[in-house]
Amino acid sequence: MLIKDYKTTFFRELSSLYDEKEMESFFYLTLESFHDKKRIDLALNPEMVMDSLQLLRWESVLVELKKQKPIQYILGETEFYGLPFLVNENVLIPRPETEELVELIIEEEARGKRQEARVRILDIGTGSGCIPIALKKNLPNATVYAIDVSEKALATAQKNAELNKVEVNFILKNILETEDLQQQFDIIVSNPPYVRNLEKAEINPNVLEFEPHLALFVEDNDALLFYRKITELAKKNLTPNGQLYFEINQYLGKETVELVKSFGFKNVLLHKDIYGNDRMILAAL
Repeated sequence: MLIKDYKTTFFRELSSLYDEKEMESFFYLTLESFHDKKRIDLALNPEMVMDSLQLLRWESVLVELKKQKPIQYILGETEFYGLPFLVNENVLIPRPETEELVELIIEEEARGKRQEARVRILDIGTGSGCIPIALKKNLPNATVYAIDVSEKALATAQKNAELNKVEVNFILKNILETEDLQQQFDIIVSNPPYVRNLEKAEINPNVLEFEPHLALFVEDNDALLFYRKITELAKKNLTPNGQLYFEINQYLGKETVELVKSFGFKNVLLHKDIYGNDRMILAAL
């Protein structure tokens, strides 16, 4: 069957659930995953065909997309900061906003005067490992650690480190039950759970039904629980002039800044993402 002909079927089957842009994205992500071809390849070779086995794989993608399962979970892979990552139901799908957090750290390190070889970085709540792996890839002489409470998430993160040929020290730990990190770090970064239950109405079904709630949600009455604990630990375990980075809930920017300041951090800066939402905090001791 011609792939270009199947594209018509693919779009028709999904048109009641997704808009044109989403369907285009799903189609070309699948094309690249299954055939190692990009949009331009199909345009240059419109007679490209799929065999019966490949057709069955495409059909299985359609079935899962109709359930609104994220395409990244269906294909088992995604891209973050230009790097390949394996993803599954045990880890959140990396977001573009988190790429901005990584970019901020790399830019700050480029502006700083620290010897990169001496930089020790800790990521708290690592999930797929996207933050520490992207940092290690771009700051190759840094020593990088990452913590998560989920063994299954850490197993995925370890595979991603191997996939990207970097060394990250992964640690199984419940950060809420941790009193001291046992060593000093130059950078502590975290994208912890921050979506309040009251915000669930804003969350798409594909996120609510498939992504791990443990990594997403916090109780409405203590939405800054993780930020408070991590800032407390950072106060103890950051080196002089060490830096703390957070991805935050866009609705709680000012509150999070005040919390970080209350622990004695100075130069607490609130950064917006590309959509104009309060999304990142940079603080220094």
